[in-house]
Amino acid sequence: MQKHGESFEFSAIGHVQTPFHDKFGIPRQPGLVNPAKGIIKLLPDPDLLTAIRGLEEFSHLWIVFVFHEHGGKNWKPSIRPPRLGGNRKVGVLASRSPHRPNPIGMSAVKIEKIDFDAKGGPEIHVHGVDLLDGTPVLDIKPYIPYADSIPEANAGWASDPIERTEVVFSDEADAVIKKRDPNNENNLRNLIVSILELDPRPAFQKRQDPITDSKSWGQRYGFDILGSDVKYELREGHFFVYEIL
Repeated sequence: MQKHGESFEFSAIGHVQTPFHDKFGIPRQPGLVNPAKGIIKLLPDPDLLTAIRGLEEFSHLWIVFVFHEHGGKNWKPSIRPPRLGGNRKVGVLASRSPHRPNPIGMSAVKIEKIDFDAKGGPEIHVHGVDLLDGTPVLDIKPYIPYADSIPEANAGWASDPIERTEVVFSDEADAVIKKRDPNNENNLRNLIVSILELDPRPAFQKRQDPITDSKSWGQRYGFDILGSDVKYELREGHFFVYEIL
């Protein structure tokens, strides 16, 4: 892309702490995996502490962030959205792809609580995050239903309902979850289910190994979440979590 426009420089006001340390498994949209908790850790700046006063009165907020693992490098004007199975191209600005001319994103999340007195800077605890751990935050804004919700909006090529796949655990995997999260404080089991039922595999893997094809059954994958290495495989009509390390 030729540089004809103005340039701007921004500084992060904080970072988001999330359970997603790898790109694989990150929800493709906010709110799809509600058990995914995050903490917006703001810088220890007195002005930022003052700037978030009143935010506790809202139920949701917008996070304006940087796709720091992409950096706007090698972006292409057309992409193949996973929702379309990688079979059709659309303009990148008609998508939510992180590979953008300016690597900036927005996510709406639910506010759980705000700790104004947290050590090292204020903390905003949220639900439904879809961000990589360490994502830089440029801005936060309150979600205002009468302005931000548009019931009659058309979702274009993304209008089809989201498909969800059954997730089954082995007895051994269930035992590990109960040992690591006995009081369900981290929602580890629900988090794994919410991630897998959306089939986090890249579009090319879904085409290569469709879950409806018996030739794909037995294919194995894995991802890391909350310090647990989750191993699963394709079975007839479902994902089978056979091991958690």
